[in-house]
Amino acid sequence: MAENKGQVVGVNGNMVSVELEGAVSLNEVGYLKTGSKSLKSEVIRIKGRQAELQVFEMTRGVGIGDEVEFTRELLAVELGPGLLGQVFDGLQNPLPQLAARCGFFLERGVYLSALPREKTWAFTPVVQPGDQVEGGDALGTVPEGIFLHRIMVPFDIQENCRVVSIKPAGDYAVDEKVAVIEDSRGQKRELTMSFQWPVKRAVTCYQERLRPDEPMVTKLRLIDTFFPVALGGTYCIPGPFGAGKTVLQQVTSRNAEVDIVILAACGERAGEVVETLKEFPELIDPRTGKSLMERTIIICNTSSMPVAAREASVYTAVTLAEYYRQMGLNVLLLADSTSRWAQAMREMSGRLEEIPGEEAFPAYLESTIAAFYERAGKVRLRDGKIGSVTIGGTVSPAGGNFEEPVTQATLKVVGAFHGLSRERSDARKYPAIHPMESWSKYPGVLDAKKVEYVRQMIFRGNEVSQMMKVVGEEGTSLEDYIVYLKGDFVDDVYLQQNSFDPVDNAVSKTRQEHIFNNILTILTARLNLENKDSARTFFAQLRQKFLDYNGSQWQSEKFTNLEKEIIGSINEKYLGTTEDFNPVGPEGPLG
Repeated sequence: MAENKGQVVGVNGNMVSVELEGAVSLNEVGYLKTGSKSLKSEVIRIKGRQAELQVFEMTRGVGIGDEVEFTRELLAVELGPGLLGQVFDGLQNPLPQLAARCGFFLERGVYLSALPREKTWAFTPVVQPGDQVEGGDALGTVPEGIFLHRIMVPFDIQENCRVVSIKPAGDYAVDEKVAVIEDSRGQKRELTMSFQWPVKRAVTCYQERLRPDEPMVTKLRLIDTFFPVALGGTYCIPGPFGAGKTVLQQVTSRNAEVDIVILAACGERAGEVVETLKEFPELIDPRTGKSLMERTIIICNTSSMPVAAREASVYTAVTLAEYYRQMGLNVLLLADSTSRWAQAMREMSGRLEEIPGEEAFPAYLESTIAAFYERAGKVRLRDGKIGSVTIGGTVSPAGGNFEEPVTQATLKVVGAFHGLSRERSDARKYPAIHPMESWSKYPGVLDAKKVEYVRQMIFRGNEVSQMMKVVGEEGTSLEDYIVYLKGDFVDDVYLQQNSFDPVDNAVSKTRQEHIFNNILTILTARLNLENKDSARTFFAQLRQKFLDYNGSQWQSEKFTNLEKEIIGSINEKYLGTTEDFNPVGPEGPLG
């Protein structure tokens, strides 16, 4: 501990006011001494000789005159091999080890090392004495699960340094010295396989920041086709309670074509977090056939934990994501829910007596949310590798009101909006993303012209559906009624997806394109349907065949036979294509 100290002069919930004896920095870590406990805290405001600290623990028992020791270090996380498969709290304490030490009820003031100290790693050097390196460059590699973990020069080294010595290939613990480097002033620094990095400082050890233009395939048809997310992009999932935000995130984390998944449960209910912790070790990773946890990190801060720790959990998660991005990997960070992070900011802002903004949120809410999402991105590293951090955050607006400040602040900075609908979730339509309110700025996996045509068909079908609520089915023309049935057909067989079906829960890009083109041909076909009854019967039968088609293995005998049946059904009624769009050319129908 450093010698710099202070004394508590005021306590307001998780915020304490401290009279300083020396100089401190913003975001510096201090330990508040109360009884036999040392409670971790962070400096969030400095006014003259007084500082305001947010304490990451319950402040019960803290009194005037209690001592605070400052560390002269910023709030930081430990980076190195051994992070994958771990479950941390917002301060990067490994929760299983913490539970083993403290029992069912976690104790205040207990902080453990994030990385296992006793484990050794098979280190292989990739540099030699005399080589020039700088922050982010690789010194060697160790195997971590299915990845080759790069042992890097700490990110705070901003100049070229000469490698003085490097350990030979062998097994070493994370605390053992593996290299010595020397800067231009002749100062030497010993390096281990781990180092610390401040969570509120973005990692910028890359050569170039690239435009996120490559789709991140989630294997969810509605997202990949209509509202795609790019590798290195950002998206948000706002929706009312019970609309399926957490389920959607879990399905995405299992099926998305990324290397690393980081889940940040920020202020979620303990029941949901427990469910996640129980399910993830049992989930089979379709990429490896092993447990999904082997390439997952979970950051837990439940709603029953101190409010101040929610902010730390969000920044801890994004820093870990940037660390693995520096290895040339694609990382998906899912934050659930940023609304509770914003509520923590609102609570702390109130205790600081700052001028409130809309709905009492702090006036800097928008800039803080923007700064978080801006840490996503696709980058080219100095060795030519491409890495990315994709951030998806859920928002929990009260009553599903998308006009509230957190949702609006998020919509200003993200590239895709997946708005969940209470109406669709109540109708058991999964995923409950509203196809007419959601949007995306990113390129998708399918042809944009075709996708826009189908989207317009969904819009037109919805317009007819709204009209029918007023004039009834009998007041609707046959042509409009067929448009309504076509829009409903797309919703049932393409937008909806059965997450419990072993085949339909994850649909590859190739299969999506194949099925989409078949559906597009149906939508553009002029059909020989004499009346509304025959139209209703035709589309009901076609819908059931398509649902069976979706549940059959790709290119299997059942898949082929069902496709032939669907083609036969269309050809029986086929009269040609509509004049406004002709995606299949003059040859006509599916066959």
